[in-house]
Amino acid sequence: QVQLVESGGGLVQAGGSLRLSCAASGSVFSINFMGWYRQAPGKQREFVARITNSGETTITNAVKGRFTASRDNAKNTVYLQMNSLKPEDTAVYYCYAVGRTDYWGQGTQVTVSS
Repeated sequence: QVQLVESGGGLVQAGGSLRLSCAASGSVFSINFMGWYRQAPGKQREFVARITNSGETTITNAVKGRFTASRDNAKNTVYLQMNSLKPEDTAVYYCYAVGRTDYWGQGTQVTVSS
């Protein structure tokens, strides 16, 4: 089993920045990659970013150039640096990990005010 704990969400004005963290524990050796999804009110959950064990990242076009994903393997933690935030980035952000199965964090709220 893998446990994921997210932190770093909050309220920020448009144009501001936030950094989300996701710490993995448990059977971390089984994880192939980790990343982030988000779900805005009334919308389906959508992919945001993914980072492999070797650090290769994939970022969705909607946030490319504003969001970056990184990881600290020593801490089993991945990060999502979000810059130039827009009101449409408001959502619950979920960390996920893919190993023997998919694992999900509890989600952290990001609210961007205009």
